[in-house]
Amino acid sequence: MESHFDSHVEQHNEDEFQKSFKEMISTLPKGNSWGLPDHLYQYQDFWFTSPFLQGVLLAQQQFEAQPTDIILSSAPRTGTAWLKSLTFATITRTSYDDSTTPLLFRMPHDVVPFMELDHAHFSANRHLGIPLLATHAPYSFLPTSIIDSGCKIIYICRDPKDTFVSMYHICTRYAKSQNTQPIELDEAFELFCEGVSWYGPYWDHVLRYWKASLEHPDKFMFLKYEEMNEDTVLYLKKLAEFMGCPFSSEEQQKGVPEKIIKMCSFENLSNLEVNKSGIHREGQGNLEIQNKIYFRKGKVGDWKNYLTPKMATQLDQITQQKLSSSGLSLN
Repeated sequence: MESHFDSHVEQHNEDEFQKSFKEMISTLPKGNSWGLPDHLYQYQDFWFTSPFLQGVLLAQQQFEAQPTDIILSSAPRTGTAWLKSLTFATITRTSYDDSTTPLLFRMPHDVVPFMELDHAHFSANRHLGIPLLATHAPYSFLPTSIIDSGCKIIYICRDPKDTFVSMYHICTRYAKSQNTQPIELDEAFELFCEGVSWYGPYWDHVLRYWKASLEHPDKFMFLKYEEMNEDTVLYLKKLAEFMGCPFSSEEQQKGVPEKIIKMCSFENLSNLEVNKSGIHREGQGNLEIQNKIYFRKGKVGDWKNYLTPKMATQLDQITQQKLSSSGLSLN
């Protein structure tokens, strides 16, 4: 049990951290935040809002990964909620079924905690045998304990054109919910191309995880949203095996993977009451957001409805240039 002295020291350390963080952030380059309330700050080549940068740096100091942990990593708007749902439903399939799963009454971002904001409470989930923790942190920002412990990392990425369109829409929907002026598509596009976006530049985020996955193939699973969308059953089986809870032949005969996929489908999740009317991080200031803002279309190729051919070509050229010698393609 923690003594009064320990908690006093902890509080003192936290106060010191807050103080030095405020001093440090005041010296960082600021970027356009796409019409959202918090500035973007550039730190060690990536762009963050203040609460998330603070969360990443705190996690680096405090988070102690265990070998059994499974880290779900992604840049924003690349299929994070879907990956959380599929992995959570798969790992907990013997505890819940499709009528009792917490996914029915809590949104995916509440079911799988977020390292930058929730790591202090993660041990409770571990005790329940749910070792899933999510992060948007770039690979170079992961706490050393994640790398040293040898825990598994699952990374999902997506065509940058769809990633951009999805990011643009979440910003405009949030702005409208706050009655503030949303950013114009052209302006957001220029920022994204320049790398000024949450946890961006997007290509650098993907590339660093891609290179790490080639170096540690036994500890990494690197997924593409489009391929998962194309053959979800195949990839769910691969996920289950990678996480150490493969589907038995009996489960496969009973259609368990298909049931999980149906329950975690965009159509199903987006129509649940919690995801239509609930509020994520209620009472947490600028972090508070309506659940429905997270759920838009979940489609591959929706960029065609928003980007001109010239914009699409420009993004594709940046992508090819950035990934040229990596062996990875994203479009």
